[in-house]
Amino acid sequence: MAYRFPLTAALLWAGLLAAPLLGRAQGTVVLTGKVSGRTADTVAVSVRENPLDVKEQITYARLDSKGEFRLALTVNGPTRADLVYGDDVTDLFLEPGNQMEVRFKGSDLASSVRYKGKGAEANTFLTEMDDKFVENDGFQVLPDNITFYEAPFLSFLDYRRKEETKFLEESSEGLSPAFKEYVKAEITYGYANDRLTFQDLREQVVATEGRLKMTPSYYEFLNDKSLINNPAAVQSEQYQEFLLNYIHYLATSSGKLRSDPDFYQVCYDMAKNQLTGPAKPIVMGRVLKESFRFGHVKQSAAMLEDFRAVDAKNQYYPLLRQDFETHKAFAIGSPAPDFRLVSSKGDTLSLKNFAGKLVYLNFWRTTSGLALRDLPYEAELAKKFEGKNIVFLNVALDDNEGAWKQLVISKKLPGVHVRSGGGLRSAVARAYAVQDVPSYFLLAEDGTFLNTKPKRLSSRAAVDEIKESFGKANTYSSSMPTGR
Repeated sequence: MAYRFPLTAALLWAGLLAAPLLGRAQGTVVLTGKVSGRTADTVAVSVRENPLDVKEQITYARLDSKGEFRLALTVNGPTRADLVYGDDVTDLFLEPGNQMEVRFKGSDLASSVRYKGKGAEANTFLTEMDDKFVENDGFQVLPDNITFYEAPFLSFLDYRRKEETKFLEESSEGLSPAFKEYVKAEITYGYANDRLTFQDLREQVVATEGRLKMTPSYYEFLNDKSLINNPAAVQSEQYQEFLLNYIHYLATSSGKLRSDPDFYQVCYDMAKNQLTGPAKPIVMGRVLKESFRFGHVKQSAAMLEDFRAVDAKNQYYPLLRQDFETHKAFAIGSPAPDFRLVSSKGDTLSLKNFAGKLVYLNFWRTTSGLALRDLPYEAELAKKFEGKNIVFLNVALDDNEGAWKQLVISKKLPGVHVRSGGGLRSAVARAYAVQDVPSYFLLAEDGTFLNTKPKRLSSRAAVDEIKESFGKANTYSSSMPTGR
């Protein structure tokens, strides 16, 4: 089922594409078939064996001269997977012992795929469900149904859930108990996700109106404890995403903002205390991955160490440790790489020259139209913050020193200007992982990263963001856990 992915916070990262049902017997699946009008040389099945691992286990089969293939793989119980051909993907549900014949057109896998044999009923159902509900905008929140007010939106969700349930009941012949439970969970948590995220998503999408005020009963469905802690639904992508959104909801309902220094710490503690069963470490792990990207490095390290006790089987900790190591260099609280560059005035400067000041770091070059367009806005910001404890530091990735210096001096560009030859291959560009210009960084008074993607110089929100950044490093420090 190429099902509705949750509609929050974009929200964050892409969800779980496949997860074997925990605790079931291992077995083999065999797929044979033929591709008509081949456009690629291989067919593949992709399975994500660990819900916190971005890497997928991919099994390939090469097409013969007739376009035929045979593919065998081992699955750990009933498993969501993807059938991949070229750039086209369609959903699979595999169970040990499945032996299916799969046929499709090379030009259109998703719409033309047909199944025969053991396991065909479930996968035919996924294709038909996708055609009836997923590809039909009338059953989706976006683009149109998001504009509803509370009552009609709930009516829409109730109608969709009723139709999906009816479709399952009418098509249930030949479907395995495991598959039916999987689909029921997708329906249940598709509804729950869209209801939970509606208020936030509508505020983002319907820019002409303010945030809807919901009736007191709107969120009462969250009081159903069986909805929250449901071990039978652990293999459902929708369930796992719903739990993450639920934890975010609890945190924001308690008065926390995503920009608060302790937001991810609060979310982590709530997941630890509110959730039970096999989904608990998965959702805690998801919170940790968010913290690695958007939270303070020291908080993330402390939570990761605490997680070891939760992950008694060491199933997720090694993956999370690897993810932490990947992101920690640019995490909030990590030291920004120092550099020594010659300024437009001829003196040599480094970050240490601006210790104790907030630093808005701008990587640009004189040949970038987008970067040049943003520079006048820097003049406005510099004027607004004149006399404040901030410096606007501009690093030009230019080989032509003369053209750079002439532009800076003739245009009387504001802020401090230094230059690094070598463009994106220069040492300073590599140190900051700059892939294009303009690129911006906001550094705290102690020389650590505060924001690796601050508002652009031309953004109206840049002023408020900078105002809120003064002294924020100290706020982070004061919110650090002193022990668990």
